[in-house]
Amino acid sequence: MPRPSKSVSPFRYFNSSPEIIRLVVMMYVRFPLSLRNVEDLLFERGIDVCHETVRLYWNRFGPMFAADIWCQRISRMKGFRHWRWHLDEVFVKINGETHYLWRAVDQECEILESYVTKRRDKKAALQFLKKALKRYGQAERIITDGLKSYPAAMRDLGSLDRQEVGRWKNNRVENSHQPFRRRERAMLRFRQMKSLQKFASLHANLHNHFNSQRHLIDRQTHKTARSAALAEWQNLMA
Repeated sequence: MPRPSKSVSPFRYFNSSPEIIRLVVMMYVRFPLSLRNVEDLLFERGIDVCHETVRLYWNRFGPMFAADIWCQRISRMKGFRHWRWHLDEVFVKINGETHYLWRAVDQECEILESYVTKRRDKKAALQFLKKALKRYGQAERIITDGLKSYPAAMRDLGSLDRQEVGRWKNNRVENSHQPFRRRERAMLRFRQMKSLQKFASLHANLHNHFNSQRHLIDRQTHKTARSAALAEWQNLMA
């Protein structure tokens, strides 16, 4: 049986245009909106899409868009060696049970990795660090909080000499949890560990794509960066 051509459009079986699908995914993942909020906002624009269709689109196309964004950003990061990572973990409730969302952020506030585990021990920290190192390579410095799981895992990886621990040094990654927390409240939390992992990774990539750190730049620079990010988004999977 012949393999399908890579030029075949992933939108070919859907009645909505690629532009509408991209808009649906961006609105739902980027902003703290519910499925029905997105449906109502699209209806005001003359687009009749059911809230279950919104769910289908972000589940089907969200990971594809996120992967495309990640590949483009990785290609621009090649050759960058002076990385400083900030690591932190935050608890997330799934059906009343506490899970932990681990996150690695670099010095430019780019979310590098999101990883969900049931525990916060050495094994979980080791899995998280191995995943981040496999995708991005070794960091120059790794800044963590006082959790004992970090040095235990880094000792096994031979990276203990790169660790820094400080009370205020990790504010960068702690602040990076805020957009996800707002999104979590709009979704009324999660019901499965798998869906949490999927959405956290997807949300991180979209947040990186549209985040221009507007508090550090002037209005005109922000508008230029925002327009460039939107134009890039509209060309995904083209």
